[in-house]
Amino acid sequence: MTAVQTAPRPAQPPQNVPERCMAVLFRDAPLLLDCGQVVSDVRVAYHAYGTPAESAVLVLHALTGDSAVHEWWPGLFGAGKALDPRRDYIVCSNVLGGCAGSSGPDDIGTETLTLRDMVNVQRELLRHLGVRRVTVIGGSMGGMQAYAWLSAFPDLVDKAVIIGALGRHSPWAIGLNTAARNAILSAPGGAGLQVARQIAMLSYRSPQSFAQTQAGASSRQPGRAAISTYLEYQGQKLVERFCERSYLALTSAMDSFQLSDAELRLMQTPALVVGIASDQLYPASEVRAQAEQLPNAVYWELDSPHGHDAFLMDAGALNVVVRGFLEG
Repeated sequence: MTAVQTAPRPAQPPQNVPERCMAVLFRDAPLLLDCGQVVSDVRVAYHAYGTPAESAVLVLHALTGDSAVHEWWPGLFGAGKALDPRRDYIVCSNVLGGCAGSSGPDDIGTETLTLRDMVNVQRELLRHLGVRRVTVIGGSMGGMQAYAWLSAFPDLVDKAVIIGALGRHSPWAIGLNTAARNAILSAPGGAGLQVARQIAMLSYRSPQSFAQTQAGASSRQPGRAAISTYLEYQGQKLVERFCERSYLALTSAMDSFQLSDAELRLMQTPALVVGIASDQLYPASEVRAQAEQLPNAVYWELDSPHGHDAFLMDAGALNVVVRGFLEG
């Protein structure tokens, strides 16, 4: 399969943070999605950091993330950290079905996508960039994509870091996503997406986290609880930058991803699996139980009160452990 790059990639390592690049993939040989639909000219927005090489670290973003990993994961990205462009060639792309530059549901004509569709596009992007071997790292939906990489391309992956994620969604996680999608479908045009984000934010944090950050906090509207205006603010922010159809497509793809224990036991790649002690969405006990099915996995637990979002909010100790695993 061939690709046409529509934005130039620097010939030399960038001195500053690189601009977002764009590639058009599957131009000559189309991509067959798991749903049976064939798509061509798939647009992929990505960032590439460091010196191009045949081995790369592929960062996989969460549900509403994008390719600018230097912006949303500063606790792990930078000189001397786990994701160091001076040491490694680092690539992060916006997923197929996303709405931060890559082809979304409106472009490909369907909301029926799988995580395997997403990693197939990522694999083609790496081929386009000349990358032959990869280490994958991601949290939340990014961690689920890492599992998808281990399932689809085990011979290409040297190591995997899976943070706050499962190889199959629990009924609890599916139920939360179902409520969010129903909110969008019941009130299209932004209002439903705001409610979907509020539901998600409650699952991304923990009671302890909100007790620390919201109890006694100043409200954006006098006479109202700080948590109420906080959730409304988060909902409005997402509406300003995210697409309803992308939210529907990506959450459905996560819910349909269901690796069995037998499939997990076939994954021989060395992996670091991180649970989060206060995670309400993917409880640490479930993350650990699935990690124990991986033959070459090391499990570590992040002790933080901030729930699922701790991998973004409380990344100090996480950075040390991930860097040690990657360098080891």
